[in-house]
Amino acid sequence: MQLKRNLMLVAISLSTLAVSAQNTQSSGQVTEEGKTAFKPHWYMQVQAGAAQTVGEASFKDLISPTAALSVGYKFNPLWGIRAGVSGWQAKGKWVILPDSYKFNYLQGNVDATLDLSNLLCHYNPKRFFNAYMFLGVGVAGGFNNDDAVALDEAGYHMQYLWSGKKVFVAGRGGLGANLRLSNHVFFNLEVNANVLSDKFNSKKADNADWQLNALAGFTFKFGKSGKKPKPVVSYDIAPTPVETVVEVKQEPAPVVTPAPVEEKKEEVKPLTENIFFKINSAVIRSSEENKIADLVAFLQKNEEVKVSICGYADAATGTASINQRLSKERALAVEKALKAKGIAADRITVDFKGDKVQPFSKNEENRVAICITE
Repeated sequence: MQLKRNLMLVAISLSTLAVSAQNTQSSGQVTEEGKTAFKPHWYMQVQAGAAQTVGEASFKDLISPTAALSVGYKFNPLWGIRAGVSGWQAKGKWVILPDSYKFNYLQGNVDATLDLSNLLCHYNPKRFFNAYMFLGVGVAGGFNNDDAVALDEAGYHMQYLWSGKKVFVAGRGGLGANLRLSNHVFFNLEVNANVLSDKFNSKKADNADWQLNALAGFTFKFGKSGKKPKPVVSYDIAPTPVETVVEVKQEPAPVVTPAPVEEKKEEVKPLTENIFFKINSAVIRSSEENKIADLVAFLQKNEEVKVSICGYADAATGTASINQRLSKERALAVEKALKAKGIAADRITVDFKGDKVQPFSKNEENRVAICITE
């Protein structure tokens, strides 16, 4: 029952961690102009160190060797997943025994990871110290429990004795740090705790057994974890002259006098341009530059026309406060592009709605700044 309660606590902690990472994900991926953007990537960790099985003996008496090999994937600057194998040797001891007894185990793990450095300090691929935390579950297979079997046969009755092979479910969590040596190699330090069934060390203690690990090794990053954004391409567009139609009236009279020249004004139809952005970004993509160019040409041709810009963010990503700021930055980015092309500030009106209004049915289409002339 105690193990079940511990596993439930691990599950609840994982859910809380997922919500926290979702709420902060946007701040980790917002890319300013000229900064490096995050790119998802794989990595591998090779670790070795010491393990300590919590028991009825002094700390040093229950220390044993351990090792781990893991492969992980980072989806975004904050959130990732890791799978691996760990284990080697574990020890147990009773206060009535002169010596400890040894057994072996091998544990498969699946962990959810959270990058603490990116969470607290924003994404920086050149940072030397990168801390992380993780929570996960595993399945441990115990074997070579001959020492405990011999003790039981010698008269030390062990209520949870097992022989041959035994499988245990584990919950785990820990902290780690990667120290950057190069773009692809990091020195790794990690401490973790694994909670297993009370039967893990063959003794009945009426509480879960704990295996503590201190590890050191290396993290190898595959592929590119960051990429530079493409430079914004600007276009110089010459103003198009306004065509006028002159109508001349002639009166039947001996003296022909020219009629007043009247300019026939054409009705200007409103123009709408939707400038779409990448997720958690306020940088105008090169694929949207032609829309900016069309809007500039229209405003230069119709000098009496004004334009209103309203920024939005999709409600499925980030928090209300982050989306409010992101929608404002998108509207201001379009305003800045228009001013750079000579459009006067008094012809531009800027507004932003955050994620309170969703003008489109698809989430990705709500990452937009809508421009409407009037």
